[in-house]
Amino acid sequence: MSIGHTLLGLLEPGPRHGYDLKKVYDEQFGHDRPLHYGQVYSTLSRLLRNGLIDVAGVEAGEGPDRKRYTITDAGVTDVEQWLATPESPQPYLQNTLYAKVVLALLSGRDAGRLLDAQRGEHLALMRALTRRKAKGDLADQLICDHALFHLEADLRWLELTAARLDELAEAVTG
Repeated sequence: MSIGHTLLGLLEPGPRHGYDLKKVYDEQFGHDRPLHYGQVYSTLSRLLRNGLIDVAGVEAGEGPDRKRYTITDAGVTDVEQWLATPESPQPYLQNTLYAKVVLALLSGRDAGRLLDAQRGEHLALMRALTRRKAKGDLADQLICDHALFHLEADLRWLELTAARLDELAEAVTG
């Protein structure tokens, strides 16, 4: 996810402090990966340097001064272009798991055991995501669904590979 574009989008409704941006980002998108404050402020510095945001004001506080940031017209244009550009589908053609299966076969290790262990990891994560989805709000449910669908596709691949393991072993060692 583009943190810069996301912060720009969060600034579109109105000016905010870096602290507020982090809080809203974490609430909306950072359930599993909250932003670090350093990441927020380094991104804001880059956006400021690139003319995508401006400082709308500075407020004195107990600690360092608090800057309020606002999006510029160039920032709005940048967000519009980012939102209008489809994401590139990731075909995962150089998958680490596939490499592990082939290397296990080439080295004489038990690739079936590797696939079984991976299946167990996938199923455990799917159970955890299903529990999280049941307790979550709509945003959390949609995020969990996205992850579950990808894990489901991985499981189908694991099953297909396990069913064709002898054929794959012949192809890579043959």
